Amino acid sequence: MSVELVQHLVELLVAEPEAVTVEEQKDRDGSTYFVRVSPNDVGKVIGKNGRVIQAVRFVVSAVSSKNRQKAFVKVVTD
Repeated sequence: MSVELVQHLVELLVAEPEAVTVEEQKDRDGSTYFVRVSPNDVGKVIGKNGRVIQAVRFVVSAVSSKNRQKAFVKVVTD
């Protein structure tokens, strides 16, 4: 599981892919990926009723579970 996968998934969703940054924080529970995007793209990443970010989380979780790890994705809004 890598930052590159999360970053690629999010870049496909936004209008400003150059503004996407992903930070990984590891702990005993697994990895947490903090996604930052342009303020104009936050709505696109979250989606209506959170459906888009839920789909991203599902894909990331499925890939990480193959390696018997846990992964979480959080959108950081400033």
